[in-house]
Amino acid sequence: MWRSSLAAAVALPLVLSCAAEPTQPSNNSETSVEGRASTGATMNAGFVSPDFDPHDFVRAVDNRFFPLRPGTRFFYRGVEDGEAETNITIVTYDRKNILGISAVVVLDRVFVQGELKEKTFDWYAQDEDGNVWYLGEDTKEYEDGRVVSTEGSWEAGKHGAKPGIIMLAHPRVGDEYRQEFFAGEAEDQAKVVARDLDITVPYGSFHNCIRTVEFTRLEPMVKEAKLYCPGVGFVKARGVQGPETRLVLTHIRR
Repeated sequence: MWRSSLAAAVALPLVLSCAAEPTQPSNNSETSVEGRASTGATMNAGFVSPDFDPHDFVRAVDNRFFPLRPGTRFFYRGVEDGEAETNITIVTYDRKNILGISAVVVLDRVFVQGELKEKTFDWYAQDEDGNVWYLGEDTKEYEDGRVVSTEGSWEAGKHGAKPGIIMLAHPRVGDEYRQEFFAGEAEDQAKVVARDLDITVPYGSFHNCIRTVEFTRLEPMVKEAKLYCPGVGFVKARGVQGPETRLVLTHIRR
């Protein structure tokens, strides 16, 4: 699940124009290496805030820790609030214009015992430096096939919501950054806590991975660790404080 399961708990990280998918609406061995904060960004005690310029964005999202190749489907399994869940994330061929930027649309769905519990359209875009920005989400929670909540939805540039970073171009240990900001609704932040990790999940084994910890002032007693690996992206998550959550990558279809 690319969209933060931390954000989902507050309301947490992965719509097709064809086929039968809906279109968008209008631990293992882990060795860390210390690093310095990314250059070319505004810094304040480890906080990284790259410059946001709508004119400096590219069409492809190919950050090695967060690649979004259209048509790719990621399958995850996990546990949240004591219930086993399946998560299917699709990088679609659709685009959405946000603040003059052509963002990639990603569809994320959560199923519990085969029943759809949550459906989210996430919007991502990459700048020329390689930072991947999170520009918003349209999220719906379901019960018995009916929408019961849209809490946590936001779009950069509307109602005071601002874009955030989902993955830095050159993440280094100690870097901290805002992932999203919509006051009182979506205020997730993340910090890079380890790198150069060897990780094994059901899908396979990976090297040179990074680990982040996500948190929000809206739920100060909740924290979640996530692992990202080169060429694949998000492969694993687990709660480190608060409710028990686990999620692992089981397979990929391209």
